[in-house]
Amino acid sequence: MDTLITVLQWYGAAAGVIAAALVALDLGRRITGWAFVLFVTSSLSLIAWGFLQPDASGIGVQNIILLLINAVGVYRYLVRKESP
Repeated sequence: MDTLITVLQWYGAAAGVIAAALVALDLGRRITGWAFVLFVTSSLSLIAWGFLQPDASGIGVQNIILLLINAVGVYRYLVRKESP
């Protein structure tokens, strides 16, 4: 179980950093959309980590909210058609 918790924590952190860098680089609509997908996986990982790790439920709650925000990003950049 300790290995799973460590993997969840470090994947969530690394994926969040990579996704933030991709959004900041503004490499285009499609790449930004995939960055939001990466943010979603980061949030899911940190939600699990937050509720499995003692005294880390605040991170879990924060990432539930971030998951909803990131899902909007996925919708806006990958699902919804670009406005003319």
